[in-house]
Amino acid sequence: MALFFDSDWFDARLASAGLRRGDVAMALGLSESQIAELWKDQRELTAQNVRVLAGLLGATPAEIATRAGMSTPAPRDAPESIEQRLARVEAELA
Repeated sequence: MALFFDSDWFDARLASAGLRRGDVAMALGLSESQIAELWKDQRELTAQNVRVLAGLLGATPAEIATRAGMSTPAPRDAPESIEQRLARVEAELA
């Protein structure tokens, strides 16, 4: 997982899709200054932001979360069972 927001990767993906940061701002419902904060790793993406960016950039939510930095949540399609959640927490603590 990336430690910081991988702005070069995101810029390259935007360019290959013919998009700009302003398009990201519109898709996420954020201002361009808030997008600049994301790119400078001064703002966190939400799980919903990750979903939207994945669709916009043709990437998986997991890849977006990984490239966005270590604390970015990856969205889950289905809620975890208590057993799954406990196993995940134990694995993270190990």
